[in-house]
Amino acid sequence: MGRRWGWLLACLFAAPAWCQEDIVDVLRRSQELRLQAQPLADADSARAASVRRSFDALLQALQPQPSVELRVIRGPVLAETLHGHIIVANERLADMPESVRLFVLSHELGHVAMQHWLRTALLYQKWVPGAVTPAQTDPVADKLGREASALAHEQEFAADAFAARLLQTLGREDGDLMAVFRHLGMTQDTATHPGTRKRIASLRAQDVTSSTRGTNPSTN
Repeated sequence: MGRRWGWLLACLFAAPAWCQEDIVDVLRRSQELRLQAQPLADADSARAASVRRSFDALLQALQPQPSVELRVIRGPVLAETLHGHIIVANERLADMPESVRLFVLSHELGHVAMQHWLRTALLYQKWVPGAVTPAQTDPVADKLGREASALAHEQEFAADAFAARLLQTLGREDGDLMAVFRHLGMTQDTATHPGTRKRIASLRAQDVTSSTRGTNPSTN
């Protein structure tokens, strides 16, 4: 998830004439535009190779393996999943501690394995059936925005739990997830992502890992 929904929401709420198409087509087009905007890293670089090795190790631990494609990129985006099966991961993950790199990649694999793209598309389709027009979008914009945000948060919690469990299968159950979150930086809630404190609390509540217990993050 992330800022990739900005174009889509602007399209839905403003509903310009050129945006009169099926909502799933709008979703796909917005994701394709975001995908094409990600500059690819040098495929032969040591950093890209390091990211791919970590990704391959995680993928081998998954049974059954999901249909997924990894693209190592440059630029401001750290990692995200697009089109439900394409994971873009920044080459700078290679410069981070292995625990952070593995968690970030596992989190994105969680979005793929749990088919979060499909659930999101179905939600939008429920609220905007047929062509995307002002008559369709204006009456439901607020409700759709709230429900889409709630679903996005739910999916982030689920992807965190998936990542923690996947790392346990690799014998990394003693890893300190608090250190991972500290390295990534403490964040507050956004429309698409719960804040760090809520993410840690969710992991703790699901009893995914004991390493987050006894912590008291000072920010949301």
